[in-house]
Amino acid sequence: MRSTGLLIAALGCFAAIAVTGQTPAPAPAAQTGPGVQAPSDAKYQAYVTANCKTPPAGRAGGARPAAPRPEHRAYAVTAIPDVIAAGQTWKSVWTGTGNNADGPVATPDGGMLFAQNSNSQVMKLDANGAVSFPYSDTNTGGALAMNKQGALFIVQRGLPQEIWQLAPARRLLANRYMGEPLDCAGGLLNDVTADSKGGVYFTKGGVHYASPQGVITKYGTVGGNGIILSPDEKTLYVTGRIGGGAGGGAPAGAAAPGAAAPAGAAAPGAAPGGGRGGGGGGGGLVAYDVQPDGSLTNERQFATVGGDGSAVDAEGRVYSTGGGGVQVVDKDGKFLGEIPSPLPLITVAFGGRDKKTLYGVANNQQFDEIFTIQMIAEGYKGRAK
Repeated sequence: MRSTGLLIAALGCFAAIAVTGQTPAPAPAAQTGPGVQAPSDAKYQAYVTANCKTPPAGRAGGARPAAPRPEHRAYAVTAIPDVIAAGQTWKSVWTGTGNNADGPVATPDGGMLFAQNSNSQVMKLDANGAVSFPYSDTNTGGALAMNKQGALFIVQRGLPQEIWQLAPARRLLANRYMGEPLDCAGGLLNDVTADSKGGVYFTKGGVHYASPQGVITKYGTVGGNGIILSPDEKTLYVTGRIGGGAGGGAPAGAAAPGAAAPAGAAAPGAAPGGGRGGGGGGGGLVAYDVQPDGSLTNERQFATVGGDGSAVDAEGRVYSTGGGGVQVVDKDGKFLGEIPSPLPLITVAFGGRDKKTLYGVANNQQFDEIFTIQMIAEGYKGRAK
């Protein structure tokens, strides 16, 4: 009876197709290899099953549905004292397709480097706007960081996920956590900032430190997203909310070496309004004290603005994408104002020969656009970002 029922159902579907003249849409093609983020790779489940004690779940692969190129929105920049003058406008300096502009860092000659996730390259945009590709074969490289000594690092989001140093010598920094491949912890390598010791802090479903020896330790309770060190490297800032919100939050009681502030503690950097980065909703910046050995303590809510990629200036102010553009707080967490942008931005960085140019990246994983705007504030010159 069950076989007969299945046959009738199949004939019914065939008849419906014949009547309408339509054919079923083909299933999305399985994707694998460089340019495909690990959890979406067709080989991911087999890899984690073979290598992990508790394999995490992957996610549906296949290309995203096509979307129109985003249109620029109207905006007006108002003055933020000592940061930006009223009336400044963003200039479009590069456009592309795919997921191909993220994790920017400045170069000493006034150029900028951008990770090319889909192309597995690193793009350089020089001070005159010329494009080159100084690094390739980065296995879905997603974000860059450069320390005070000029060592350049990249988080590779392809399967298997790894953190590499690209310069001055190309070498693997870290690819294992608690004795297993990084993929076994689930999630995706996101953002990165490099310290002067040769290690890096990164976000991947939490805040982590990879020591110069490649040993990875997880800290705190927030999931995190954008991440940046203060100019003196004594404070680490991560986008998110203690107890939940942007970037996700682990349960408050989750085991973590970094002590957490009470979830209900007042946040000093609240901005008026609600929604992402607006003082309500999920935007925020969490701060940690950095110890001499690179470990993190004193997790606390630093501000309730910000939501994605972040940068610092020479005065220790923090710039984080969120809300309607770039949100700025001072080194005490006080909200100073927002620099609106023509498109939603995923990250920012200071660059240019005088480091008074702010770069903003719009990227919806299909279309990319890089903008610049002139600042009063000067980026921190002691480190690339």
